[in-house]
Amino acid sequence: MSERRRGTDIPSVEDHGFRSGQHNAVMHDIERRMALRFHADSVSAGTHVNISAVRDGGGGCLWLAGDETPTVERMRVTEGDHADSYGAQRTFRLADLVPLPGDEDAEADIEGLGYDGSWLWAVGSHSLVRKRIKAKHDDTKAVKRLTKVRDRPNRHIVARLAVEHDRQGLPRVVRESTDGRRSAVLGARRGDSLTEALATDAHLSPFLRIPAKENGFDVEGVAVKGRHLLLGLRGPVLRGWAVVLEIAPLEGSRPGELVLDRFGGSRYRKHFLDLGGLGVRDLCPQGDDLLVLAGPTMELDGPVRVHRWKDALHTEEPSVLRAESLPVEVELPHGEGDDHAEGISVVSEPDGDKLFVVYDSPAEHRLRETDTVFGDVIALP
Repeated sequence: MSERRRGTDIPSVEDHGFRSGQHNAVMHDIERRMALRFHADSVSAGTHVNISAVRDGGGGCLWLAGDETPTVERMRVTEGDHADSYGAQRTFRLADLVPLPGDEDAEADIEGLGYDGSWLWAVGSHSLVRKRIKAKHDDTKAVKRLTKVRDRPNRHIVARLAVEHDRQGLPRVVRESTDGRRSAVLGARRGDSLTEALATDAHLSPFLRIPAKENGFDVEGVAVKGRHLLLGLRGPVLRGWAVVLEIAPLEGSRPGELVLDRFGGSRYRKHFLDLGGLGVRDLCPQGDDLLVLAGPTMELDGPVRVHRWKDALHTEEPSVLRAESLPVEVELPHGEGDDHAEGISVVSEPDGDKLFVVYDSPAEHRLRETDTVFGDVIALP
């Protein structure tokens, strides 16, 4: 990010709704706000108020995803009147890049983005959803709706999207790159999805039929670790312990297909993290460490914290990480019924690395214009 993007008016810490920290959490002031300016189609689809994942793309670019569309978005730093913002949004449809298991326009609930310069990884939640009760529903309707649980095939994907740069030097995702790399997906065919691989897992299989936000299985973050991926689970939390899955997707026998490589006899590894009873809401590398955004598994507002998993990207064995091994770096703001921190990305600036935080269900103070939502730039210790 440019050094020029300073001074955007921000509310006080109290206005942001900071809560008292636990575990000796370090509370950091928000340095400034950063605007995200969306095009009309994304505003119509509600992407700007349903941001679920963010990742720095280098060169002033940012990758984003919302949880209501089967797309990924690219923005870049704008010049001129809006030098404190990202804009010039471009939308990429997943169906144009990889085969999807469901309807090409059905939501994929992308909850995590990982980026290594050559590939952009987009991961669906893999979760079930119970219908909401709305104010207009009478008691009979409300009770009936609580029996309805739905699944969406597109939620069960792990997509690896080939990245190349256009003539302007901007990254874009393509079905096949000029150097022969091909976008591919795990979960497009019956029998090859992550949830099917977990069907008999001693820890996780009982939670595969439980909806998200009820401590059911719910992927909400991804970090690239060489040829492996680390997937953070919002749920389940097992007696206070959060779970991070490690997988190694590789090319399958069919074009555009990924399959899971094996770790000995298993197609995944499990890491257990004591996050004080919270689940994982996002993962973001910083050097060899991993920043872990932790928040409630259930429909609660907070607390919300960022922990540091030291040397996580060199982990070679399943891990059991106790609280003292996961120091809290930052205590993040949250509102009451809104402002839920949903995605984090490390961005490099002249005075050091910063944390860029985006929010689902943004509060009123983040929505000053119909096409604009504000995230927070926070200094890291």
